[in-house]
Amino acid sequence: MSIGKVWLVGAGPGDAGLFTLKGLEVLNKAEVVVYDSLVGQGVLTKIPDSARLIYVGKRADKHTLPQEQINQVLLKEAQKGYRVVRLKGGDPFLFGRGGEELELLTEHGIPYEIVPGVTSPLAVPAYNGIPVTHRDFCSSLHIITGHRRAGKEYDINFRALVDTKGTLVFLMGVAALHDICQGLLDEGMDPEMPAAILQKGTTAGQKKIVATVSTLEAEVKRQGIQTPAIIVVGKVCALADEFNWYEKLPLMGWKVLVTRPKNRSSRTTELLREKGAEVLELPSIRTQALEDQRALYQALDHVSDYQWAVFTSPTGAEIFFDELKHRRMDIRSLAGIRIAAIGEGTRKILEDRGLLTDLMPEIYDGDCLGETLAKELKGGERILIPRAKKGNENLARLLKEAGGVVDDIPTYETLYESSSLIDMKKEITDKNIDCVVFTSASTVKGFAESTRGADYTGLTAACIGKQTKAAADKLGMETYMAEKATIEHLIRLVEEIKHKKERE
Repeated sequence: MSIGKVWLVGAGPGDAGLFTLKGLEVLNKAEVVVYDSLVGQGVLTKIPDSARLIYVGKRADKHTLPQEQINQVLLKEAQKGYRVVRLKGGDPFLFGRGGEELELLTEHGIPYEIVPGVTSPLAVPAYNGIPVTHRDFCSSLHIITGHRRAGKEYDINFRALVDTKGTLVFLMGVAALHDICQGLLDEGMDPEMPAAILQKGTTAGQKKIVATVSTLEAEVKRQGIQTPAIIVVGKVCALADEFNWYEKLPLMGWKVLVTRPKNRSSRTTELLREKGAEVLELPSIRTQALEDQRALYQALDHVSDYQWAVFTSPTGAEIFFDELKHRRMDIRSLAGIRIAAIGEGTRKILEDRGLLTDLMPEIYDGDCLGETLAKELKGGERILIPRAKKGNENLARLLKEAGGVVDDIPTYETLYESSSLIDMKKEITDKNIDCVVFTSASTVKGFAESTRGADYTGLTAACIGKQTKAAADKLGMETYMAEKATIEHLIRLVEEIKHKKERE
């Protein structure tokens, strides 16, 4: 068997948007992923299903595996011939012990690559409005580990740090905040020097406390802080309130769960992140084309007999075109057929393939489509509906009652699945989710399947339409419905919910 290869990949500080393009490219090809607790949930959801997962923990002094054993895991998996990604919070080489992991690989001739990550000493201050350098305040930046080995004295030259007159960033130093501040004061630092502690930067849990070196400890005791957090000391901390761009975003501080079909890019996620939300994507449903497409092929053999083709989802449209190509047919075969569709996403796929939509209901659900299209029928029209195995039954019924001859053909099925990386039941129980966004009734059902047994009564849900809201209502959630069934109105709804709760 050929020797494998190891990639040490920095996952960044938490915000999935800060994960690098190369990191994502390497991760997508991974066969084994060795990850720790500092990797953000948004990045974890990008790990491919095909990869084998090895969790190695690591937070403060609590390690699932000692570093030496982690090194051995990387070696053994690579020796088996696998593509191994060691996914590390932040950057592999900045107090990430990446160098130690490479020593054993080098010794045994294992090939490897390093994919740097966006590191918290730069990103977290930036998200809190603190530029780590500024020509009016300092000309140097110093990054120090605040972690002290049990029973050991600090090996930090506080005098040298004070003399630099630069910005000081201490990582892993929350437990040693007193020693750090006192060490700087003892070596002559101005007690009024601005200082800050920054909690869970770039995520919904972000919080900052800005004070001075002499008062920071007291402020932390008064206001409270959680780990992970970093300590910043320097004149640049005085700019935090002036440059606090992230805190001004409308959804900053909210963790929003987006349920969506697996492998479908989410415009919903993109827009929520633009608004400042920390977005956790949960692919709770997976769509799969049916192996037996004979019913569709029979319809395609006589496709010129139809007056209408109805598409109820982007997936249904995509699979239809895939099967059309499989039959060596193209859109010329659909000449003369009028097109009806539900939703902007479906319409976009149709238009990208060269088909303009003739009819789309104002409300994006099967009932409204059936009612709208029924008004267009005179009786006897043949209607093709290639869609999910379990679709809205009212759609076909309404069209038949209006005199349509309906061929309701299943082309794909919806499968429910849960995340193996994130305990969603615990996220719900611990009230870590501020809002869950549902774009279809099927995503509500998938969410319920993947979190079976959870108590949903304290969960807030933003729903795209009437059927989606009804499905969420059955679970006992606090539900809200978008004014119009578009992604843009859904995002606006999430903002309105946040403002409402802040006023309460």
